[in-house]
Amino acid sequence: LFFVPQNDHVCTRMEHVLYVSYLAETIGKALGLNTDLIRAIALGHDLGHAPFGHAGETTLNQLIQDQDQGLAFSHEQHGLRVVDLLSEHKGRAGLNLTFEVRDGIASHCGERYDEFVLEPAKGKQEEDLIPGALRHDMPATLEGCLVRLADRMAYVGRDIEDATRSGLLYFDELPGDLRAILGRNNSEIVDTLVKDVIDQSLDQEAITMSQRIGKALQKLIEINYEKIYQAPRVRRYEIQVGNTLEALFEYYLDLARQGQWDMSPPDQAFADYVKRHPDEEADPVRIVTDYIAGMTDPFAGRMFKSIFGI
Repeated sequence: LFFVPQNDHVCTRMEHVLYVSYLAETIGKALGLNTDLIRAIALGHDLGHAPFGHAGETTLNQLIQDQDQGLAFSHEQHGLRVVDLLSEHKGRAGLNLTFEVRDGIASHCGERYDEFVLEPAKGKQEEDLIPGALRHDMPATLEGCLVRLADRMAYVGRDIEDATRSGLLYFDELPGDLRAILGRNNSEIVDTLVKDVIDQSLDQEAITMSQRIGKALQKLIEINYEKIYQAPRVRRYEIQVGNTLEALFEYYLDLARQGQWDMSPPDQAFADYVKRHPDEEADPVRIVTDYIAGMTDPFAGRMFKSIFGI
């Protein structure tokens, strides 16, 4: 949510991923599910994220489509590209993961917040993964459905904690009926959600929440959107993100098309990446997108400062 936070208590992507894994494994163990599969999906579910979170994802998607309308960028789809191609294992491109893990990564993000019953799409095939990721189809397994829901459970209260540190939203500002149902702080909210999912999902062929808890969670997410994600301060950050990534994209795309670079650290780092890129048929637009998508927030900021002196 917050880009390159100076406060070490503000949640990072790594902390979020570990928390999703912890919550999903806790619930999965109670339900008798495959916790190894849950852990693999959870730890890999955000590998495709660009720097600066969803703002970076939106910017990269626009930049790549400006170059070629046939291309698109989403963190779910790119996560599949990371584990299938861009990551290396034993000297070979790709991690050789199972279909179930790859499907869970590609299908972890649901755009609808009224999903209270997550039923696996058991008939999915390999050819369904990429288009399914863009459509936000359900995962093929209960374990994947659980990670999809745990992702939401992990961030909703944690984002309010971070927003409190930034003065955007406080738990005691939430409606009284919502606090009565879900809890008065992040710990109580997570406890309520975990217990409800376990109670509702036992002996079911779906990952389920009760209507009462599910609707309360939906309302809490809507409040977060209004008070946090759409806050003027956050929107100003998103404009900065767009300017930063657009400048980096144009700079590296020029380098890739020219095939020439100087001895500066940013140029040399990119040149090394191009030489090691495993997709021999990738055009400059795809290579640059892969490179920027693999950056962390601090690295993108350092490259921008080094290149442009700003």
